Amino acid sequence: MAPGLWQIVIVILLIVVIFGASRVPLIAENMAKGIKSFKKGLKDEDDTNKSVSDQSDTKDKKDI
Repeated sequence: MAPGLWQIVIVILLIVVIFGASRVPLIAENMAKGIKSFKKGLKDEDDTNKSVSDQSDTKDKKDI
């Protein structure tokens, strides 16, 4: 069940009331940095796994 328009508006208003209008952009910026960092970490992990598997493939070919 997806949230409706009124539910989203109420959540946004609560965030503004709790944190204040001046801090909301800072919170959004920090969340964006965290998401970018998380995605970069996943990409780095995939690159590491690929390089390890490429090295093992090279060793297997040398043995034959």
